[in-house]
Amino acid sequence: MLFSGITFLYYFLPAAVLLYFAVPAGMKNAAILLSSLVFYAWGEPAYVLLMAGSILSGYVFGLLTERFHGRPLSKIFMIASVTVSLSFLLFFKYCNFFIENFSAVTGISLPLLKITLPVGISFYTFQIISYTADVYMKKTKANRNIINFAAYVSLFPQLVAGPIVRYTEIEGQLRERRHSIDKAAEGIKLLVTGLSKKVLIADSLGELCSAYTESSESSVLFSWIYAISFSMQVYFDFSGYSDMATGLGKIFGFDIGRNFNYPFISGSITEFWRRWHISLGSWFRDYVYIPLGGNRTTRLKYFRNIFVVWLLTGLWHGASWNFVLWGLYFAVFLTAEKFLLMNFIKKHGIFAHVYTLLIVAVSFVIFSFSELSDAGRCLMGMAGFGGIPWVTEEHGYYIRSFLPVLAMAAIGSTPLLSLAVRRIKQTEMCRKAVNTAEPIVLVLLLFLSTAYLVDGSFNPFMYFRF
Repeated sequence: MLFSGITFLYYFLPAAVLLYFAVPAGMKNAAILLSSLVFYAWGEPAYVLLMAGSILSGYVFGLLTERFHGRPLSKIFMIASVTVSLSFLLFFKYCNFFIENFSAVTGISLPLLKITLPVGISFYTFQIISYTADVYMKKTKANRNIINFAAYVSLFPQLVAGPIVRYTEIEGQLRERRHSIDKAAEGIKLLVTGLSKKVLIADSLGELCSAYTESSESSVLFSWIYAISFSMQVYFDFSGYSDMATGLGKIFGFDIGRNFNYPFISGSITEFWRRWHISLGSWFRDYVYIPLGGNRTTRLKYFRNIFVVWLLTGLWHGASWNFVLWGLYFAVFLTAEKFLLMNFIKKHGIFAHVYTLLIVAVSFVIFSFSELSDAGRCLMGMAGFGGIPWVTEEHGYYIRSFLPVLAMAAIGSTPLLSLAVRRIKQTEMCRKAVNTAEPIVLVLLLFLSTAYLVDGSFNPFMYFRF
């Protein structure tokens, strides 16, 4: 079940909200746990047992890690917890990847396993690992209430696409949280705007990207449009889901942190990764990079640390070599900025932004193609190699047709709209006008998003062609 689906929006979510607010305060975590398990079991009921095993493992090892604080057994139990959680993730997400590469290297043909990737396993695995690590480091106490702990791990608002929620961030909210009309209204606003970002912008850009990959010929301009469109598609898809998760959390009383902060306005790759998928970057920083020594070590070990982190970051996104290359690609530029480029970048603002957008666009071409040869052809097209035309008539048609959504994506990827609204609301009369218009706009966005979900051929941007 996806957030951006009719079943979730109009059947599951209303039922989950009614159940949650119908039960007394002491049973609200049980209610959200039940809803989360139903959500998780909707498409793959067998994997509920996997999640239950992960929850039980994290719960027991957390208690044992705390019980033996100050003794070697505490570290042993913490490592055991991490090992168990990672073993589930490695098996389901990477087993066939290892088999394929083993067969390719050795020439021994091994059959692939008939397994599917459980929804959300990357997210809840990292949450359990951070929990037991924090218990070991005495940053938090082990949770003795298995219902509350299970609700934390399985929390359906952030299960599909994050953000990665640390136990320390919502420990107090699991015990007691505030509900209010204003907070729920803010949650609904985030839910609808996130849905419209995902459905109206990301999915529309996905149509443009599909037109490029299905086209029988290439051109320079269309290759660039593809790189830009795919970068924006990933951003609006992922940030849209994150906004929906934050909004859903507020409806149920949780305050879940922001996961994206306008990364495309960054002036360096270093800044870009402070703004992009914030919860993942901070997780790798705190639980991999710093334990390895961070940057307070020799230059050689720093290189090792940064490349290990980005190798793992690439693999986290998917079991394919293009993701590995994508992660290492960013490692190269992050180290180059630290030792060579940063002073120059800080002095040349326009260059810094152009440079960042170019590096990011190239990175998402690598990200988008599982076959590296396809990525290479796209990059060659962007460079104008191979004697391809600047643009073809077919490609010109697609570019003109999708200019409205491209323009909306470009504006929406910056804080311009929010700054404009903030400025307009500075006078009392304008503030009242905006507050009156806001629910109307939200209803319209919900209607357009629903229409697109019901009929995939309906695209509001297609009514504004050049």
